[in-house]
Amino acid sequence: MNDETVMNDETAMSDAKTDTTWDYLIQGAKVFDGSGELPVYEDIAVANGKIAARGTNLDPHKARKVIDGSERWAMPGLFDIHTHYDLELEVAPGLPESVRHGTTTVVIANCSLGLAFGAQRNNGADPIVDCYARVENIPKDVLRATADRVDWHNPKEYIKHLNKLSLGPNLVTLVPHSMLRIEVMGFEASISRDPTEDELQAMESLLERALDDGYAGFSTDALPFHYLANQPNTRKTIPTQFAKYPEIKRLTDVVRRKGGVWQATPPKDSTIGTIKTFLLSCGRLHGKPLKTTVVAALDVHSNRKIVRLARLLARVLNSRLLKGDFHLQALAAPFKVWSDGAVTPLSEEIEELRILNETELEDREGRQKILNDPAYIKQFKAMWMSGKTRFGLKRLKRLVRLEDYAFNRALEDMTIDVCPLKDWEGKTFAEVFARVKAANAGKLLESSKAEQALLREQFAQVKDEGDFVLVMLRAFDRDLSWYTVSANRDERTVRNLLMDRQLLPGFNDSGAHLTNMAFYDGNLRALKLASDGGDMDVTYMVRRLTRDPARVFGVKGGSIKVGDQADLILVNPSALRRMDHNNTVKRQYRQEFRHEQLVNRTDGVVPLVMIAGHPAWHGTDFDESLGQKKMGTVLATTF
Repeated sequence: MNDETVMNDETAMSDAKTDTTWDYLIQGAKVFDGSGELPVYEDIAVANGKIAARGTNLDPHKARKVIDGSERWAMPGLFDIHTHYDLELEVAPGLPESVRHGTTTVVIANCSLGLAFGAQRNNGADPIVDCYARVENIPKDVLRATADRVDWHNPKEYIKHLNKLSLGPNLVTLVPHSMLRIEVMGFEASISRDPTEDELQAMESLLERALDDGYAGFSTDALPFHYLANQPNTRKTIPTQFAKYPEIKRLTDVVRRKGGVWQATPPKDSTIGTIKTFLLSCGRLHGKPLKTTVVAALDVHSNRKIVRLARLLARVLNSRLLKGDFHLQALAAPFKVWSDGAVTPLSEEIEELRILNETELEDREGRQKILNDPAYIKQFKAMWMSGKTRFGLKRLKRLVRLEDYAFNRALEDMTIDVCPLKDWEGKTFAEVFARVKAANAGKLLESSKAEQALLREQFAQVKDEGDFVLVMLRAFDRDLSWYTVSANRDERTVRNLLMDRQLLPGFNDSGAHLTNMAFYDGNLRALKLASDGGDMDVTYMVRRLTRDPARVFGVKGGSIKVGDQADLILVNPSALRRMDHNNTVKRQYRQEFRHEQLVNRTDGVVPLVMIAGHPAWHGTDFDESLGQKKMGTVLATTF
């Protein structure tokens, strides 16, 4: 069967000649049903948006359309449990970049950010813009255009609004803590003080009401490099990070009582704070387990102990002694992150790079002023060369991969993707630095006229790699795009993380960081890695991407029993095994954003995506109704 024509080729899908009972019949697929049971070869019939029948040799004459599923895997549609699609839903509700990869349900309003309380514009504050711009690296004009569309004011109205959209995937939504704080306290107070008792009670009441209205849970954030984008607050973090432990406990107690889920991130620089915070998951200490899902289990290259501590933490919290319900999210891909000059989510971790991110994206002149300041140059060079020269504790920590930074400062690991000097595209910073040193020593043998001019005008005074990086940023600013892999370099380690029963696959960050990362195909990568272990491991991974997240988030889905909503996909296992995830990322201009975006293209791996019985993706094309006709819905919680 030709994947490109799975819904058009007369041999792949045929029209029945008689009166029909079913809309579609998928014949002869190898069915992984999400239950954890080994696969069986079956036919699947779909009618009126639901699974109508399953079995062998179902009558094709009862179906309006017949789909050849031979040599294909059939499974429930996949869950993407960590997205920031809140903004994209307002301009492209079909969410095509996820749909094409087999995703039929997405979780929104993660990391304390979302639109549940409307635009919240008041007294000059513009919270959607101020909170999202740096945390999720989305341009302010894109954010403002979204905020301008907002016409709701509370969580219940937001649910109604979402259900009026021409949704592609189903939605699961959380109550975002930063926005809850702003709603009750006001923007300035939310980033400057603790709530009063009356304010805390108001937050508890709003959260409980939202959970009753169908929200799946509550999201917070404690990563120490999520900063605001508005003056004079660019050196302050987002509101959720001003909440102390008693506030978090009171609000998560509401979630625990209602049976919802708490999505969180760890306070990265505080081991004691991390343990204290996540003990909130434990039923032994708090009377009832709190479903908790946490970002993220990554094998960080610069600090190899992080992933070990994460796995140990999950085991201890979920032990019989503590009775937790704790799920660390795992990324099924190398953590490959692009930077536009110094603009990248990872740079917020380091003060000398964060200063550059405090400027407006369009303010090249402002960054140039900083980069040319003698005091800043000295400070930057000290940071960049820390642990690279002279022997001492920092040097030792770097050598044994126990650095404090997750940001990778190794020139050999920084690869240029886009550069005004085309000669340097595809080269590492280390290779370019070698050319700079050779040119300055009069030993560069081959060079274009453009490179010679650039080296002479910009790089003649470079003495060390600290100088070199400064000049790269100064010469090209955001016209330079480069990438590095900061975590998950070893595929075997990544596979072990994904197959760990204490961890949950799904840190994809879809819908955020438009030009910095692209993990839309993360679930497919998880399936590919699992396939190395045969049917048993694929069975396990399908369950972890379908049935298990449905349970964690308290919604129906993740299965294809008779009577279930027909969210299902076909996967071509041969194409999956051939998928080269190192070469699937492309740059594409998205008209909806009026902005470039990094996307994935793994066409051929998923020949069919069906959402509520609607074929949304077939072969290598979207159905023309995607984004125009409502397919998915906001999934109601079952607690």
